[in-house]
Amino acid sequence: MSCFHLHHPLGVPVSSRVSTKIQQLLNTLKRPKRPPLSEFFTDDSEEIVQVPQPDPNTPRPEGRQIIPVKGEPLGVVSNWPPALQAALARWGATLGKSPALTALDITGKPLYTLTYGKLWSRSVKLAYTLLNKLGTKNEQILKPGDRVALVYPNSDPGMFWVAFYGCLLAEVIPVPIEVPLSRKDAGISQVGFLLGSCGVGLALTSEICLKGLPKTPTGEIMQFKGWPRMKWVITDSKYLTKPSKDWQPHIPTANTDPAYIEYKASKEGTVVGVAVSKVAMLTHCQALTQACNYCEGETLVNVLDFKKDMGLWHGAVMNRIHTISVPYAVMKACPLSWVQRVHVNKARVALVKCRDLHWAMMAHRDQRDISLASLRMLIVADGANPWSVSSCDAFLNLFQSHGLKPEVICPCAASPEAMTVAIRRPGVPGAPLPARAILSMGGLSYGVIRVNTEDKNSALTVQDVGHVMPGALMCIVRPDGPPQLCKTDEIGEIIINSRAGGTMYYGLPGLTKNTFEVIPVNASGVPIGEIPFVRSGLLGFVGPGSLIFVVGKIEGLLMVSGRRHNADDLVATALAVEPVKTVYRGRIAVFSVTVFYDERVVIVAEQRPDASEEDSFQWMSRVLQAIDSIHQVGLYCLALVPANTLPKTPLGGIHISDTKQFFLEGSLHPCNILMCPHTCVTNLPKPRQKQPVGVGPASVMVGNLVAGKRIAQAVGRDLGMIEDQDLVRKHQYLTEALQWRAQTDPDHILYVLLNAKGVTVGTATCVQLHKRAEKIAAALSEKSSINTGENVVLLYPPGIDLIAAFYGCLYAGCVPVNVRPPHPQNLAATLPTVRMIIDVSKAACILTTQNLMRILRSKEAAASVNIKTWPTIIDTDDLPRRRPPQIYKPPTAEMIAYLDFSVSTTGMLTGVKISHAAVSALCRSIKLQCELYSSRQIAICLDPYCGLGFVLWCLASVYSGHQSILIPPFELESCLSLWLSTLSQYRIRDTFCSYSVMELCTKGLGTQTELLKARGVNLSCVRSCVVIAEERPRLALSQSFSKLFKDLGLSPRAVSTAFGSRVNLAICLQGTTGPDPCTVYVDMKSLRHDRVRLVERGAPQSLPLMESGKILPGVRVIIVHPETKGPLGDSHLGEIWVNSPHNASGYYTIYGEESLQADHFNTKLSFGDPQTLWARTGYLGFVKRTELLDASGDRHDALFVVGSLDETLELRGLRYHPIDIETSVSRAHRSIAESAVFTWTNLLVVVSELCGSEQDALDLVPLITNVVLEGHHLIVGVVVIVDPGVIPINSRGEKQRMHLRDSFLADQLDPIYVAYNM
Repeated sequence: MSCFHLHHPLGVPVSSRVSTKIQQLLNTLKRPKRPPLSEFFTDDSEEIVQVPQPDPNTPRPEGRQIIPVKGEPLGVVSNWPPALQAALARWGATLGKSPALTALDITGKPLYTLTYGKLWSRSVKLAYTLLNKLGTKNEQILKPGDRVALVYPNSDPGMFWVAFYGCLLAEVIPVPIEVPLSRKDAGISQVGFLLGSCGVGLALTSEICLKGLPKTPTGEIMQFKGWPRMKWVITDSKYLTKPSKDWQPHIPTANTDPAYIEYKASKEGTVVGVAVSKVAMLTHCQALTQACNYCEGETLVNVLDFKKDMGLWHGAVMNRIHTISVPYAVMKACPLSWVQRVHVNKARVALVKCRDLHWAMMAHRDQRDISLASLRMLIVADGANPWSVSSCDAFLNLFQSHGLKPEVICPCAASPEAMTVAIRRPGVPGAPLPARAILSMGGLSYGVIRVNTEDKNSALTVQDVGHVMPGALMCIVRPDGPPQLCKTDEIGEIIINSRAGGTMYYGLPGLTKNTFEVIPVNASGVPIGEIPFVRSGLLGFVGPGSLIFVVGKIEGLLMVSGRRHNADDLVATALAVEPVKTVYRGRIAVFSVTVFYDERVVIVAEQRPDASEEDSFQWMSRVLQAIDSIHQVGLYCLALVPANTLPKTPLGGIHISDTKQFFLEGSLHPCNILMCPHTCVTNLPKPRQKQPVGVGPASVMVGNLVAGKRIAQAVGRDLGMIEDQDLVRKHQYLTEALQWRAQTDPDHILYVLLNAKGVTVGTATCVQLHKRAEKIAAALSEKSSINTGENVVLLYPPGIDLIAAFYGCLYAGCVPVNVRPPHPQNLAATLPTVRMIIDVSKAACILTTQNLMRILRSKEAAASVNIKTWPTIIDTDDLPRRRPPQIYKPPTAEMIAYLDFSVSTTGMLTGVKISHAAVSALCRSIKLQCELYSSRQIAICLDPYCGLGFVLWCLASVYSGHQSILIPPFELESCLSLWLSTLSQYRIRDTFCSYSVMELCTKGLGTQTELLKARGVNLSCVRSCVVIAEERPRLALSQSFSKLFKDLGLSPRAVSTAFGSRVNLAICLQGTTGPDPCTVYVDMKSLRHDRVRLVERGAPQSLPLMESGKILPGVRVIIVHPETKGPLGDSHLGEIWVNSPHNASGYYTIYGEESLQADHFNTKLSFGDPQTLWARTGYLGFVKRTELLDASGDRHDALFVVGSLDETLELRGLRYHPIDIETSVSRAHRSIAESAVFTWTNLLVVVSELCGSEQDALDLVPLITNVVLEGHHLIVGVVVIVDPGVIPINSRGEKQRMHLRDSFLADQLDPIYVAYNM
């Protein structure tokens, strides 16, 4: 411990011996308080997003304010019943034989007919049973006003009618829902939300339906996801009890209590219940009777869902109508069945959707002799759809010859909240048909009505949906913001005031207020009147003659860059694109997702199985063009999925919110995909214009100083000459140190080599190592071809032979070149690098083992290199015991000791020259930093082929005398816990490893900590675990490693990192003293501008960076502008330059690029301190002064490495670090194993390895595009999905992005999928 004399600015004045740790504690206590959170989480979209300037030609509404439109008065008919149940009672008693409902079997033939008498008696029986017979003797389970779910299949209208009217008679509230088919039904948990909000605990169903429900293994009905606990009651006649003679259902006059609840799914997928009051139900039936002119006893063919909206309202018992119900299943099997029913039963009214018209036309050839002459009304329930008009026209065209009259086609508009909004009244024969509106799509997107005359392509033809319902009042208001009345030429939401509408969302008062209690306001925001209106959810306008036109639904509205587009219009455009044979007509989903501050349009369609890839892409590109030219909106993503894979609604439509959910979570599994972010993302920030370098560097520096910024530099401790036993002065060279140790301490063990079982397979004492080195030196000097100063390649597996060969070369006066041996299983990939280093270094000979010598001369080797031209190969396994004539001593310490070759991450092979002086300075620096001496023991689990790994493996022990336990990393492949159990067994305090080793342990042992603990593995002895690397510290990996093995006693402060580069093998190394490595959070946006702005943890767009270890003794670093070569202030990102006695002496040769790299060594700053010679590391980083103190009591300067300068991507004028983009990409989906990015002709290419199943491959494309756009404001140009292991990784565990790029350009990746974003 050192003595501190502190003054106030830095802490408490003390003059005693204070430990550094206590001092740090004091310092943390006096840190400034953090500003309140709100300051950090400001939404910075203003400074990021490019806001498009408003177009002066944008159409604006010019009409006057709309006047509310009144429907005709609702007439009073004397014999109208006081409640709907009373009508049923009347027909049941007086005309019991008349038919009420006919159900069809799957072939379309009548299955049974329910008469009014039967319907009445069964409903009464059910009401009696519900009120009196559900519980034990005296308890009443259901009370009037309770809610009951009705669960009946779409093929059984009879059972449903009995249940519905039975509930009305019992005065309980029916909540019809769909039959749950499986636990995974689309939106099943949302139905649970509906049942929960309505407080439903009882479900009525039929026996057959109950049998078909999914069961648990014990035979109970499955508990569906999100559903409340349900009691199931079967309502088949045989289970009902006939009421006693004196029992009569109570039928009060209709009031405002709820009669039934209809479910409705919102745009987000939430299912809510719209409550319809008894009086609204009755009034609505009356209004429909008046509007449709229903007569008693007419026949109606209903193709709609009889459980809700139009299918329920028109089929009501009010007018003793005979309803023939044609279920969806029958329509699928026999699309013409409804037309045949009209013909056979001479029906007066038919209730259909456009889909049914379309299907009937497709199947029309099967029937010649059918007549539709009996129809007086063909009600088109989705007449508000943009394509209904063409379906109606085509149907009329085809069936006019079958007696269909033009005036019977009656489009209408309705919604669950407002019920029927408008319906076209049946026309008088021969009267002119209503006019169509031909609107400009462009105008519509701005919410303005403009008649389109010129371009027929970008026009929307809409038909009216008739007049407002009798007794109703209608307004049009702005769809967003306060309900301001629209102008006459403005599109808005239709709102209705009527006694015949929904009353509330049951159980959801907040939502109800916004929808059912709307008071419209005028332009100045003043409410008009006090009458509450109901929002219908329909968008439209009032045309000439008070006709209502609907152009879309609120929930289909996509707001893109301030313009409105209607999902149905986009579907219609897509369907108009030939060839339709690519996709299924009714199976297209259009929705928008929010990416980068705007909505983006996504279209997903089901592809027909017989469509070829070529067809699909042609169709997709045509759809893009069509939507762009007609709607002037860019598509973000167009995806085709296999047939029948989109989530369905019960009646065969597409469940949009689930589809969107699948898209966003990456589980749609498309088979074709096209992303167009380049064309549709128009709000990216402007590219940055680089400042000209005209400003002199000196003025920049003066500017920095004036602004009070320090020049960013940092120094390690002084190397000093204090040395035990004056080792350094005596032994300038490592060879002398080894000889001295062999004499003074011959049996001291320097090295212990372990195998996968943790067994010692080799040791070397000082004297053994010396003697083995002598043998090798003798062998070298006997070869007349090898002269002093020549290069000798060492080709050994990690071990002691390698160390002996190294010292043997030094003893013989040769220069060792250490090379990673080729991989016997992968010679084709690894041998050429060996060959290249041998050629580049002009090696005079190769020292190796017998085994490797055989491989070098094998047939397999001959396949990838020329084996006839190897230099002399000496096998050092069984050399005779000889001593060299003398041990070589270099004349000066500036002579080269060895060459260090390494392949950089950009794929460059670089050899640097390390002098004897640098070797001893480096060893001394490490000795000081790590407090190494002969009684210490360290464990090394690293590849010993280059950089600091080689220094620790081969040089440090000989210099400092400590014992090194060597663990070859490849041994971990057969025994993952080898390294950790060694640390525990030998009670190691200091260990060195690589990121690859750490990753192996984290991934492979993550689940086995308990097992290791049981085996007695204890890591509490470890004081420092240093990762040796030449890259930005991998914080996430270090943290997960620390967290995982905390259970085994690993101190969270133990893990740290080192940093080295080609020009200086060891710049930072955490060591044993000094403050813990600190972590800072920097703002990513500033970093792209080469500025360093610290932010709080968790701030948006923040990047955590960990200090790269303490700067080694004798090392100075400074942060320099890579272009001007002037020093920078500490709030700037710049190149790290280093000055130190252990800098390398220069490149041996950079393969092919000698001239470019000449300034990497011995470079001077352009101003400031022109004397010092620096080496350029090629890494970007910054220095931050921290609150911590170092051993000398000064504030500690921390060096943060951000990334290699060669690897950075210049995009949009900004500087990006690949790892940041890759980190985001890897988090985008669980199936992404690893990813790498690079640029190709200004396009960003993302390569991702897929670890899931291949059907996930295309899911990744939109997710990767989204995450890079959101997090980095970049548009991905190409997404390449490949198999695991395709991204090349070098021995240090670093990605070789340039090799990957070369393989991509040479088309050698064999990808699963390549997506070119447009």
